[in-house]
Amino acid sequence: MNAIVALCHFCELHGPRTLFCTEVLHAPLPKGAGDSPGQGEQACVRSLSCEVCPGREGPIFFGDEQHGFVFSHTFFIKDSLARGFQRWYSIITIMMDRIYLINSWPFLLGKIRGIIDELQGKALKVFEAEQFGCPQRAQRMNTAFTPFLHQRNGNAARSLTSLTSDDNLWACLHTSFAWLLKACGSRLTEKLLEGAPTEDTLVQMEKLADLEEESESWDNSEAEEEKASVLPEGAEGRELTKCPTGSSSLSDCESWQPRKLSVFQSLRHMRQVLGASSFRMLAWHVLMGNQVIWKSRDTDLVLSAFEVLRTMLPVGCVRVIPYSSQYEEAYRCNFLGLSPHVQIPTHVLSSEFAVVVEVHTAAPSSLPPAGCEDDQSLSKYEFVVTSGSAVAADRVGPTILNKMEAALTNQNLSVDVVDQCLICLKEEWMNKVKVLFKFTKVDSRPKEDTQKLLSILGASEEDNVKLLKFWMTGLSKTYKSHLMSTVRSPPATEPRN
Repeated sequence: MNAIVALCHFCELHGPRTLFCTEVLHAPLPKGAGDSPGQGEQACVRSLSCEVCPGREGPIFFGDEQHGFVFSHTFFIKDSLARGFQRWYSIITIMMDRIYLINSWPFLLGKIRGIIDELQGKALKVFEAEQFGCPQRAQRMNTAFTPFLHQRNGNAARSLTSLTSDDNLWACLHTSFAWLLKACGSRLTEKLLEGAPTEDTLVQMEKLADLEEESESWDNSEAEEEKASVLPEGAEGRELTKCPTGSSSLSDCESWQPRKLSVFQSLRHMRQVLGASSFRMLAWHVLMGNQVIWKSRDTDLVLSAFEVLRTMLPVGCVRVIPYSSQYEEAYRCNFLGLSPHVQIPTHVLSSEFAVVVEVHTAAPSSLPPAGCEDDQSLSKYEFVVTSGSAVAADRVGPTILNKMEAALTNQNLSVDVVDQCLICLKEEWMNKVKVLFKFTKVDSRPKEDTQKLLSILGASEEDNVKLLKFWMTGLSKTYKSHLMSTVRSPPATEPRN
């Protein structure tokens, strides 16, 4: 990302001026990137003259392909010696990539607003102290007919460090601007997609957008609370450099993932640990959308299990509560981690729509799990998989489960190849889900036609039908709205001759 962040000031004698800027430079510098002689100057002039939002204070976007695109936030700083007791500043961000800058609007607005609040808070303290010692309003009232420029005794120009009483202000601002450029450049990445995006990609994009909006709303509410509260007397200017990385939406999206190394390395590893029959029962419940409950004291083990099991499902079908001190209903999550002392309701234990994996500490005399003799982290545990309706060994099961087990048992296939095989299987069945959704929900075809379609898709068995109906809930909002919009507005027919 090539961008410039600059602090601008409207001088009463010279007009708009750039005080200083922080710029990203790469070697070699891409063609067309960097600050042309008039690029920053023109953005500064426009941000403090014609491109101003109502009230002359707040964010605005402007620019063109030739001079670059600008995110500008204008604001006032209190000054007891200035006309109107305030001076006009702006912080601008310039880059040539219009789409990237627009997508970064919520992030830039929140961080730049925080810098501005710090500056205004420091200047307000200095202003109030000066007004208490020598009130300028009454003095100007007494000399109302004296020319204004002669009233200020040569103090027309005051630096920002003087207005905020912070000698380290420029270093703090530069550090904040440098962090802003680095964080803004790393929060969004471009990926080359061959063909149409998958449903998992669309759902992930929608979840990130929702998290971005939620984070923005939280930032706004916290900013309002901070404005209502009074800053402590000892607050220093170095607070400008405090930039918590935890506020990033990408880290929030991954906050439930295990922090340590994974206990379960892959589905094949989990199958070896649990045993073939227990793993098949667990995988069947996962694919059918039933609630999967893990009870263990080891939170890392539970998180690692969910990380592996969720790869069998489309992203939109995964609802995880990683670890809870009480039972949560199935409509809230299909993956639930519980501590051992939590009581599970009796109707859940006897239900055919739930499976429970209890992790106990193995007796000293017991042997390590099969296939894991060298795995010290799992040799101390025993795994008990139970369900109200156990899956019979001779049951056919969903087609995708049988193909998945065939890949897992084939030792000629590496773990990476098995992962790619699973991705292909999910895409194959998600395409069948799309056809069934269009056929039943959009076109509203009769039941007889639906049975014929399921036979054509090779999914007429009961388990396959249940799987398709559950996976239908994982379709992206983008795909559903697209289908609905085509139904509401059918293409115009050609006029008859």
